[in-house]
Amino acid sequence: MRIATVTFNPAIDQTITLDRLVPGEVHRARSIRQDAGGKGVNVASCLADWGAPVTTFGLLGEGNAALFEMLFEQKAIQDRFIRIAGDTRVNMKIVDDTDTTDINMSGPVVGEADVAQVTQGVAAFAGEAALIVLSGSLPPGCDPILYAEMVATLTARGARVLLDTSGAPLTQALRADVLPMIVKPNRRELAAWADTSLETMADVVGCAIALHRRGVALVVVSMGGDGALFVSEEGALVAHLPAGALASTVGAGDAMVAGLAAGIAEGAGLERIARLSTAFAVAKLGRLGPHLPDLATIDALAAQVTISGAGITGPSMVGEDA
Repeated sequence: MRIATVTFNPAIDQTITLDRLVPGEVHRARSIRQDAGGKGVNVASCLADWGAPVTTFGLLGEGNAALFEMLFEQKAIQDRFIRIAGDTRVNMKIVDDTDTTDINMSGPVVGEADVAQVTQGVAAFAGEAALIVLSGSLPPGCDPILYAEMVATLTARGARVLLDTSGAPLTQALRADVLPMIVKPNRRELAAWADTSLETMADVVGCAIALHRRGVALVVVSMGGDGALFVSEEGALVAHLPAGALASTVGAGDAMVAGLAAGIAEGAGLERIARLSTAFAVAKLGRLGPHLPDLATIDALAAQVTISGAGITGPSMVGEDA
């Protein structure tokens, strides 16, 4: 299966590591690093580490493209980004021993012609053997309906579409007549889309099942320390793997998306997809930047993932009457 990621709003992630973040205080950085980022770029980078050929599409500021070009060359990622005038945004990630604080910029205003050039390139790539990952926010100048329109176009060409976004672009995509095959919101994003609080696991499960019944083949909800929920026609399950030493939480959700893509590309069943994507996410937590450890480490982590039911009474298959 051919895999492509689409990133309309990439970013250079500047990670500043502190001993402890105290608001209002002066701090001395323990270390500072910059990584080519943006959700689709992170997904592509992790897939390349797994050994999967991957192509990247999107819009990239020509003023500071070198960091991205270096990553693509080092990992043999096919670069189909359109260069636009100006600089790609720089996001700040402040990491201390307890947490990560994100400060994300909105990105430059983009033109309709540049967006159209990307969408046309992705459509030409699409086909029955293609998996297209649409990831991240949309920059100023993009209509929130863009992802919904791309899902319809790409699905009509036979491609499978995995959508990982939030806010208005997610709402528009899930309101459309043609839905993505896979969606991966986190718990907060799912609650915002549903316009309700998801305080209990039963609330999350119910919302995910409702979304699956509307036509999304695979719904994955990342829930932080509570693991991740996976709902498909095979059933509903929760995957959990305790995190080891944390280098940075930045990009862990993108690593999970890469694991989903890897599992789908190999034709895996629901449990294998859950194990692999969870292992990708936890493995990423131990590394700075959009990188995974060696394949043996991923396989070992996948074997350690705990799989449990999602607390559903009655028949386990989604869509059956309880």
